[in-house]
Amino acid sequence: MNVASFIVVYVIAWWLIFMMSLPIGVRRNDNPEKGHDIGAPVKHMIGKKVLWTSILATVVLGIYWYVVDVMGVEIIDLPNR
Repeated sequence: MNVASFIVVYVIAWWLIFMMSLPIGVRRNDNPEKGHDIGAPVKHMIGKKVLWTSILATVVLGIYWYVVDVMGVEIIDLPNR
C-alpha cells in the first residue's frame, strides 16, 4: 500500500468522525442575547472534538493497514470471498 492510500483513508476517516462528533455534548443557550442565534451552542468543545477525532482516525487507519497489508484483503477481493 502506498502513502497516497494512507492519506486518503486518514482524511476520509477524520472528516466522517469529525462530522459525527459535532453534535455530541452540545447544549444551546436558553436565553440568548439579542442578535445571537437561538441554536448556537454555549460550549462547542471544538478542541476536544478535533483531538478525539484525530485519535479515532488514527485507530481506523491502523485497522485499515492491518486488514490490507497484514491480512492481504483488498476491496476488490471482497465480492469473491
